[in-house]
Amino acid sequence: MIERRPSATTDSTLAEAIAGGASALKLDLQPTQVAALVAYLRHIERWNATYNLTAVRDPEAMVTHHVLDCLAAAIALARHRVTAPTRRLLDVGSGAGLPGLVFAMVLPDLEVTCVEAVGKKVAFMTQAIAALEIRNATALRARVETLTAGAYDVITSRAFAPLQEFVAASRHLLADNGEWMAMKGKTPTSELRAMPSVRSAVEPLVVPGLSAERCVVWLQPE
Repeated sequence: MIERRPSATTDSTLAEAIAGGASALKLDLQPTQVAALVAYLRHIERWNATYNLTAVRDPEAMVTHHVLDCLAAAIALARHRVTAPTRRLLDVGSGAGLPGLVFAMVLPDLEVTCVEAVGKKVAFMTQAIAALEIRNATALRARVETLTAGAYDVITSRAFAPLQEFVAASRHLLADNGEWMAMKGKTPTSELRAMPSVRSAVEPLVVPGLSAERCVVWLQPE
């Protein structure tokens, strides 16, 4: 893999932005977690020099659009599931590990499985998991429809597919009393109307530094 010249943005600048955003979200991150998130962004930055992992290239923009976006969803996950603790989480169409690897780094009690069909993205996640010693995460190369080991408490996705397709592809993997957690921009009203047999709730998210709308859609089978 070709190495790109390091970004002019320093690690300390990224760390301050992540810590500041987490503080605005009222999320208490340890310095080791902040450092791990900075290292994760640097991994994405290096791999983006050769492989198209994400459309966002600037590391400071990655803090807002990737890390803080996922941290806001991680808080929603912890809050929403407080009476039904989440132990196993499946991230469908994980790409560069968003949100799965971020969830694993800040919610160490989770057991996270990231499933992705594109080999280069799985290779990136596998390397990042090893380099950052993320012991509670695994990356699999597969289409979610082909997975057979189920019983996930939460199945999540970020810009993976329309809700109906996301639910249909992963329904066989959902544990009893489990939920789907779809990270979306605007409330997907038309997608929800197409799913009358599923209970749903929309939770707006506020991402520090991001003016665009964000929400989490919670879904459960009737």
